[in-house]
Amino acid sequence: MTIKEAIGRRIMELSSQYDLSINGLANRAGIPPSTIYSMLNEKSKNPGVVTIQKICDGLEISVREFFNSALFEKIDPVVQ
Repeated sequence: MTIKEAIGRRIMELSSQYDLSINGLANRAGIPPSTIYSMLNEKSKNPGVVTIQKICDGLEISVREFFNSALFEKIDPVVQ
């Protein structure tokens, strides 16, 4: 699994956990829904750390909590 795929899955996991739609999550994070949707599909190749921080702030969790998931244990190496 790539880091991008893991981040997308984690966003979906947290949205479900907090009973939020993508639009609801975007609203809480103060970012456009299109930003999150692009992180979930092929548009965004590199989800930004600032955007992840905003999502965390909206959920009132730390970045450490965001990445504290088994999803991030076996990430494929980056191929140049």
